[in-house]
Amino acid sequence: MSAVSDVSKHSDKSGADIVIREKSQHGDSESIVSVRHADDALLAQLGYKSQFRREFSLLETVAFAFSIMGVVASVSSTFIFPLWSGGHVGMVFGWLIPCLFVMTIAASMAELASSMPTSAGLYYFSAKLAPPKYAALASWITGWANVTGQVTLVCSIDFTCAQMITTALNVGSNGSVNLGNGPTFGILLAILFTHGIICSAGTAILARINIFYVIVNLGATIAAIVSLLVCSPPNRVSTKDAFTKFENNTGWANNGWAFLLAFTAPMWTLTGYDSAAHIAEETSGAARAAPIAILVSVAATTSLGWLLEIAASFATVSVTDLLNSDLPLPMGQLFLDVLGQKGMLALWSFIIITQYVTGAAQTVDASRVVFAFARDNALPGSRWWKQMNHYTQTPVNAVWLVVTCAGICGVLGFSETALSSLAGASVIGLYTSYATPIFLRITSGRNKLVPGHFSLGTWYLPIGIIAVSWVVFIIILLLFPGGANPSAAAMNYAVVLVMAVFIFASISWIISARKWFSGPICNVEKDVAEI
Repeated sequence: MSAVSDVSKHSDKSGADIVIREKSQHGDSESIVSVRHADDALLAQLGYKSQFRREFSLLETVAFAFSIMGVVASVSSTFIFPLWSGGHVGMVFGWLIPCLFVMTIAASMAELASSMPTSAGLYYFSAKLAPPKYAALASWITGWANVTGQVTLVCSIDFTCAQMITTALNVGSNGSVNLGNGPTFGILLAILFTHGIICSAGTAILARINIFYVIVNLGATIAAIVSLLVCSPPNRVSTKDAFTKFENNTGWANNGWAFLLAFTAPMWTLTGYDSAAHIAEETSGAARAAPIAILVSVAATTSLGWLLEIAASFATVSVTDLLNSDLPLPMGQLFLDVLGQKGMLALWSFIIITQYVTGAAQTVDASRVVFAFARDNALPGSRWWKQMNHYTQTPVNAVWLVVTCAGICGVLGFSETALSSLAGASVIGLYTSYATPIFLRITSGRNKLVPGHFSLGTWYLPIGIIAVSWVVFIIILLLFPGGANPSAAAMNYAVVLVMAVFIFASISWIISARKWFSGPICNVEKDVAEI
C-alpha cells in the first residue's frame, strides 16, 4: 500500500511510522495498531484527517455489507414483483440475470474502494477521476444521487418492515386485524425512531452487533429455503414448471417487457453494498477489507437469494392465489400455505428481525454518506450535519437527518405503488452514483487510478463498459409503471422523487454551488508524517 511506503520515508518524524517498523520486530501484538496508523496515513493522503475510531474488522465489515442486503427479508419484501412479471420464470431467471450484471458493478466499485478508502466514497471517486474542469460537477451529481438513494433505501426497508409486522398481525388474528395505510405509516415512524437511537451509538457497538445481524440473516434465510422445499404440499409444481412456467400478470401486452420488470426485486435487494466504502474510515485495513466486503456480500446475497427464489418457485402452487391474498406481502401467504399459522409466524418473526436490523445497518450507511457530503459543505446546513458527537465519536446529527427525511418519504406509503416507487427511487439514485465514477474510470480516469490491494488490471475496461451499460438500461426500466395504463394512485412515483432532488440539485448548482463547491475538501496537512 502506497501509504505505508510514504510513511516509512518519514520514520524519524512520526511515532506512527515507528509502530509500522515495529510490526515485523515484535510480532502480531502490534499488527492492529500498525494497520490503523497506516490507514490514517492513507486517509491523510486522500485529504482527510481521521475522525472515527477504527473499530470494524474485516469480518465485521463483510457482515455490515451483507446485512444491509438482508437476503430473506428483501426477497420476502419484493416477492410481488416476480409474481406479477413472469411467475415462476420471474422468480428464477428474473433474479439470476440481473445479479450477474450487478457483479460487474461490484467488481468495479471494489477496485475504486481499495484505491481510495474514504467515507466520502463514490462522490470522492468521481471527483478524482473526472477531468479537472468537471471534477466538482461530477462530485456534486454523484453525491446528490447517492444521498437520494441512501435515504429512500432506508425508507423502503423500514416500510416493508412495517408491512411485515401488519402481515404478522393479520395472520395471528386470523384476519380480524387488517391495518391500513395510516397505522402502517405510524409503525414506519416508530421503526425509524428506534433506528435513530441505535445508530447514534458508538462505532464499537455498531461493529459488534453486526455479527448478530449476520447470524439472524443467515439463519432465517436457510430456515426459509429448507422450509419451502421440505414442507411444501405434495401437489407442488414440477421441476419443469418451477423453471419454465411463465405468467404475465402486469397488464403489459409484451411478455418480454413484462418479464424485465421482475428485475426490480434483485436490483432493490442488491443495493447498499457500497456501505463497505462508506465505513472505510471506521475500518482497520480498509484498503483490503472494503473490496473483500463488497465482493463477498454481493456474491453471497446473489447465491442465497437465488436458492430462496427457486425454493419459492417450487412451493408456489398458484401464482394467482398469492396475488389475490389479503395479506400485505404475498410471501407471507406462501409461508402460511406451506407452514400453517404457527410455523409461518415463527419463521416470519425472524424475517421481521432480519428486516429490522437491515434497516438499522442501512441507516448507519446513509448517515456516513450524509456526514461525508456535509464535511465537504455540499448540503444545506452542512455545519450541523458534519458535527461529530464527542461521546460516541459518530455523526449523530446526520443520523437523525436521515431518519427525518426517510419519514417524509414514507408518506408515499399511502399510494398503491408505495414499494415500487420507493424501491425504484432508491435503485435509480444509488446506481446512478455507482455508475458515474465507473464511467469516469473507463474514460477520463484511465490513467489516474492508483491501484490498491484489489485491482481489475486490464479487465477494468470491459467490466466497466458492461457495468455502465447495465445501469443505463435498468434506470430506464425502473421509471416505467408496473402495469399498463396506470391510474394516479398506481403511478410509479420514483420519477417524482428522483426528479425533485435532481431539479433542486441542478438549480442549487446553477445559482450558487458552482461558485463555491470545489469537490472534496482537504482538511489535513499534505505531509503524511504529521499524522
